[in-house]
Amino acid sequence: MTRLGDRQILMRDIAQARAKGSRLAPACALAGLDPHTLQCWKTGDDGDRRPDADRPVSSRALSEAEQAQIIAVANEPRFAETPPAQIVPALADEGVYIASESSFHRVLRAHGQMNRRGRAQPPRASRPPATHIATRPGRCGAGM
Repeated sequence: MTRLGDRQILMRDIAQARAKGSRLAPACALAGLDPHTLQCWKTGDDGDRRPDADRPVSSRALSEAEQAQIIAVANEPRFAETPPAQIVPALADEGVYIASESSFHRVLRAHGQMNRRGRAQPPRASRPPATHIATRPGRCGAGM
């Protein structure tokens, strides 16, 4: 992935080459870019899309107090063995709304409290399909 500063330098250099009469495709090829990539860079004003990039916190994000309230409610003895899919409706029956079910899941997972319980097993990786090889006419044997 190309850093934002390097993107800006490449876009500036390609713009200079275009101003001097070069066509877009050869200028991009010389820079090692696809013209569509350059087009995406120009239209995208959000800058860095890498997962570890610094991003501002949303104004709609749950505050620390709201997250603490979700943790406190989920850790109450009456909800000790209850998943968020049952906690949220139970609170709604009492006329209390703290957050959505997905917010409960997200906050509990972030605080390390979403674990498989009881007999629930973690998902298993599926094995590759068995391959059959014809050993002679009319005969097929398992190859693996």
